[in-house]
Amino acid sequence: MNHQEQKLVHIPAGPVELEGNLSLPSNASGIVLFAHGSGSSRHSPRNRFVAEQLQQAGLATLLIDLLTAEEEIADRPSGYLRFDIQLLARRLGYVTDWLKQNQSTRALKIGYFGASTGAGAALLTAADHPQDVSAIVSRGGRPDLVGDALSRVKAPTLLIVGGEDYQVIRLNEIALAQMHGEKRLDIIPGATHLFEEPGTLEQVANLARLWFERYLVFTATHSNSAGISKIRA
Repeated sequence: MNHQEQKLVHIPAGPVELEGNLSLPSNASGIVLFAHGSGSSRHSPRNRFVAEQLQQAGLATLLIDLLTAEEEIADRPSGYLRFDIQLLARRLGYVTDWLKQNQSTRALKIGYFGASTGAGAALLTAADHPQDVSAIVSRGGRPDLVGDALSRVKAPTLLIVGGEDYQVIRLNEIALAQMHGEKRLDIIPGATHLFEEPGTLEQVANLARLWFERYLVFTATHSNSAGISKIRA
């Protein structure tokens, strides 16, 4: 089993400082930066579960809160900040720059795992920083919030949606058609938006692990895997 270094980090992001949990397995082969969804945080049990599966595969992870504690409180009544994709993307850019400069992470390829509105922020940041992001996984994401920037996303992108999350499926199908890079949409039958059904989150974690291993660990050239698939339960 890999030895893991776990630590709380504080990352400057313009006028604020963001908190995150960094996990660094020994001989990490890449790092996955988690962008949480609307109303969630780095303590989300779903993203923590996925992060643990990635850590067991030898990938480093950084679960970061893109809003400060004070902003989270102010945002609760209306949600105006959690849907401010431009703001979230700017802060994700600051965190990405920090990873590139930090001694323990600067040599690692960077991937993004985004959920809900966090996935929108991840896609927008990747469009604006094409040289810095090597892979993206979106869980129940809102790529529709990214607009025309979707066509500029170059990082290989896996969109994962629950089979019962009908509106989000349609939004992701439209997004898939707008993207020009390596891309794939996987639909998990029986899963709703939060993947709370037995076994569905495990499927998300497995798909994410395979995608990140492919693009953060291996260096071989891959053929385009654009398409839509339904995963059998």
